[in-house]
Amino acid sequence: MTEILRQKPALRARVAAWKRAGERVGVVPTMGALHAGHLSLVEAAKAGCDRVIVTIFVNPKQFNSASDLENYPRTEDEDAAKLAPFDVDTVYVPDPEEIYPEGFATQVSVAGLTEGLCGSHRPGHFDGVTTVVSKLFLQTGADRAYFGEKDYQQLQVVTRMATDLDIPVEVIGCPTVRETDGLALSSRNLLLPPEARAAAPALSIAMRAMAEGLLAGGEIGALRAQAEAAVLGAGFETLEYLELRAADGLAPMTVVDRPARLLAAAWIGGVRLIDNIPVG
Repeated sequence: MTEILRQKPALRARVAAWKRAGERVGVVPTMGALHAGHLSLVEAAKAGCDRVIVTIFVNPKQFNSASDLENYPRTEDEDAAKLAPFDVDTVYVPDPEEIYPEGFATQVSVAGLTEGLCGSHRPGHFDGVTTVVSKLFLQTGADRAYFGEKDYQQLQVVTRMATDLDIPVEVIGCPTVRETDGLALSSRNLLLPPEARAAAPALSIAMRAMAEGLLAGGEIGALRAQAEAAVLGAGFETLEYLELRAADGLAPMTVVDRPARLLAAAWIGGVRLIDNIPVG
């Protein structure tokens, strides 16, 4: 049975013993509601580390609305069952006071990378992410941390944060895992009504078409307009953004003259979905 720890002292004692034995420790930070994308991160961690910690913590500081926080899936028992075949060493499910004790008054912010994209539409979101992730890095003492590329802006932000704060952890990005119809796996997919779930792959289809157009030399404005029409025509309520950014640093781009990412966020069935694909 997979060990579940909820307090810092027990976790740190376990990690200290591993470190004394010269073992490399990996961490996979999650908010639970685990799916195949999360499990692919666990597989990568198992392949690259001697010991693996999976953290599960629904972080209130990265939600922009109380209803979004309340509706976020909480499935600890199911998550533990999904992790059992992977033989992870510890699942860390911290009690809230282990992360935000009474009197907690510190916030970790990353400038630049958090501007635009999700940063524009979810004010304070990335401050919540970097604050909790910095604490999880320090509490777990991990040598390597594994994040999915689906949350590409988050991956860039977390990497910058760890570098700037001299946290001795290597942040490793892993490829996005998709359903057979192309929809990027996300815990939020569980919230999609059936009709919306059926239409949701239109986002990735439109993005791939736009990426192909860009690589063929097409004009970004016209290609974006075509993609937006396709997405809204499929039943999405809103396309929050669809932008071409540099793969390293997320600078805005209009032509593909270096490695790039096409990033998008859109709403369907009352659920906000994000996606990104490499271009070039």
